[in-house]
Amino acid sequence: MRYLIDTHIFIWYAKEPENLSGNVKTILDDYENQIYLSSESLREFILLWNNKPHIRRWWQSPIDMINSVDEFGFKIMYIHKEHYETYARLQINEGQEHYDPSDHLIISHAICNGIPLISDDRKFPFYRNQGLELIEND
Repeated sequence: MRYLIDTHIFIWYAKEPENLSGNVKTILDDYENQIYLSSESLREFILLWNNKPHIRRWWQSPIDMINSVDEFGFKIMYIHKEHYETYARLQINEGQEHYDPSDHLIISHAICNGIPLISDDRKFPFYRNQGLELIEND
C-alpha cells in the first residue's frame, strides 16, 4: 500500500517516535508499504531549519534533513501540473482559519494521487469531503 506522510509525521518518525500512534507506527514500519513525502515537505524542511532553531539539535543542515528521507527508505513524490490543478480547486477550511499553503499542496498531492495522507493536523478532516483519505495520528 502507498501512503503520503505529512512533514511533521516524518520528523516525529525520525526523531520523536513516541509522538506517533501505534497504528501510524505500524504503517510506517511495514516494509511492504511504500511511504512518500511530498516534495513540498522538502521545502518545509528548509523553512523549519531557518525558522525553528530546535530542529537544529537533530540535523546539521537542511540538506541533512532532506537526505535523511533516503535513510528511512521513504520516497519523494514530486509535484506536477495536475497537483496544482487540484490545489486550485481545493475549498479551503476557512472555518478553522486553515490558510497554510504547504498543507493545502500536500493535501492536494494526496487527493490527486488517490493515496491516504497520514497527519496529526486537526484541520485536515475538513478535506475528506473533497476526496482526501486521511489517517489521523491519534
